[in-house]
Amino acid sequence: MPMQELIDLMARLRDPERGCPWDLDQTFSSLARYTLEEAYEVVDCLERGDLPALKEELGDLLLQVVFHSQIAREQGAFDFEAVVRGICDKLVRRHPHVFGDVRVGGAEEQSRLWEDQKLREREAQGKSVLDGLPKALPALPRAVKLGQRAAQLGFDWPAPDGARAKVAEELEELDGAARAAAPAAVARELGDLLLAISSLARHLNVDPESALRDANRRFERRFRHVEERRRAAGSASLEQLEAWWVEAKDAERADG
Repeated sequence: MPMQELIDLMARLRDPERGCPWDLDQTFSSLARYTLEEAYEVVDCLERGDLPALKEELGDLLLQVVFHSQIAREQGAFDFEAVVRGICDKLVRRHPHVFGDVRVGGAEEQSRLWEDQKLREREAQGKSVLDGLPKALPALPRAVKLGQRAAQLGFDWPAPDGARAKVAEELEELDGAARAAAPAAVARELGDLLLAISSLARHLNVDPESALRDANRRFERRFRHVEERRRAAGSASLEQLEAWWVEAKDAERADG
């Protein structure tokens, strides 16, 4: 069985006498950055629609799960089988409409029931609604999740207008801090503004991380056009650079 083969290979790599020195040196902490990198590489393949590369990157990500599970097994904490059993139990518990007699009307209601079930589990354990959000999560998606969790207890605007007004309020406070030339206050208010924008994105049903990645790609395409134009011209004023930027933007719109 390929899965068992991978588990056995990882155990061999971690064998104290016959294993690989690099693999033996790894710890949970040292592997953290590799785990994040592999997850991002999977996302990159998904966004590019590159299925052959996705197959390879999913394997690399799976290796990280097996690697962490092997270290945990060596410490007597848990093993890969326990990881699989845990996620299977969770899937059954959080899908009573599939494995039980609960009936749901659609995907939106199912998502609500999923979140309600997770909330009940946290409350039963005496945890905060905010517990369980990883600190290593990138700040923007973590901000969205913080807002989603707070909204479960009713701490939220009832409509996007409230979130939009908060963005305007935070922008005014940022302007005030900038006029006062207070660097610490500027950084704080900018953070508040970004948090408010994440709330607005949530109310508009937009993933701000994906939206920003798309904006980055558009910026890159347009700026490369500006670079080509400038290279051909030899030099250019800021006004000319801006004109070429608008040219690239208009061309994108014309292409749909």
